Amino acid sequence: MPGPLKTLVETLVRGLVQDPSQASVEEWTEEGVVHFDVVVSERDRGRVIGRQGRTADALRDVIEAVGRRRGVECDLEIMD
Repeated sequence: MPGPLKTLVETLVRGLVQDPSQASVEEWTEEGVVHFDVVVSERDRGRVIGRQGRTADALRDVIEAVGRRRGVECDLEIMD
């Protein structure tokens, strides 16, 4: 069962893309930091990254803020 932060990332990402079935999020922890690797279809990658990376930055800000409130350091990466 995915954690609440992973569920949040999945919900946000799937809301941005045209093909939600192709979106997935991998969660892993290293040295106390929870990492989220986001994979979307090639044609949806631009939607998740946004102009000049603004959408990706906003996603990172949200995840980091929620993680901070839970006492967890988080990082989000959009995979190629």
